[in-house]
Amino acid sequence: MPIRPPILQKGDTVGIVTLGSPLAANIIDERIEFLKAMGLNVRLGQYVYAQDGFLAGTDEQRASDLMMMFQDEQVRMILPTRGGTGVAGILPYLDYNVIQNHPKIITGYSDITVLLNVLYEIVDLITFHSLLLIDFNSGTPNYNFDQFFSATSLYSLTRPILNPPGMPLISRVPGNVTGPLVGGNLTSFVDTLGTPYEIDTRGKILVLEETHEPTNTVYRYLNHLKLAGKFHDCIGIVMGECTGCQAAYGKSYEDIIEEFIVPLGKPLITNLATGHGVYKAALPIGATVNLDSINSSITVLEPTVSI
Repeated sequence: MPIRPPILQKGDTVGIVTLGSPLAANIIDERIEFLKAMGLNVRLGQYVYAQDGFLAGTDEQRASDLMMMFQDEQVRMILPTRGGTGVAGILPYLDYNVIQNHPKIITGYSDITVLLNVLYEIVDLITFHSLLLIDFNSGTPNYNFDQFFSATSLYSLTRPILNPPGMPLISRVPGNVTGPLVGGNLTSFVDTLGTPYEIDTRGKILVLEETHEPTNTVYRYLNHLKLAGKFHDCIGIVMGECTGCQAAYGKSYEDIIEEFIVPLGKPLITNLATGHGVYKAALPIGATVNLDSINSSITVLEPTVSI
């Protein structure tokens, strides 16, 4: 049974860290004020505002901030400021025994999904493919907050993962499978293949999303996963959005799904609101999920937090 982090409640402390690329200080400060207005307290990592080119400090510095938050008994949730690039660089510097003994809610998407899946695979901790600090602002749809707090602040035996109204889940290959959910950003997973931190899809339901890559690059990355056995090993597939992905050589993202993913023959649902899209479903990485691509439903079958 996976480890469920303690539930998030009003008045709890959120640890803010920057684990990949830097984010402008004024944006960080604005988002922190929004969190405080929601009734949450904030604790900042030492290197939250750090900037070193395309990274927010060294790998060791960013890893030390994350470990500090796991060790801080007052912190209930760890909220990265953004993704970007470089999150995989911190992985060798983490103390996974400490993390296992001090489970916390940790959430994010984009390059953060590498960390989310590694923590599930090594520590057996349920993590959340959901909001980043940058999303805590008045322009974020209520759907995103409803999804996020339903996953992190409610103890539910089951929870349907629903798209917003007018954005239906689409069944493409019929089937009904149940297993742990893994996945997230396509590019980030391809970058870890051949390392100790590559994603394990054996017996899992795999969800993928991407942003701002031409479709020939999306095909290349999907084919890399296929050659690495990741589609062979999984029991079902959920394809999220490919936001800002331009068609290349006359092939759209939908063409790639129809011509590459559908022939894999695995139960398949597409069009899930994910990651880089305007609407963001909250996906519990490591939790047991039912994928019913006959009735176009995705259901979390266990609580994702503890009380």
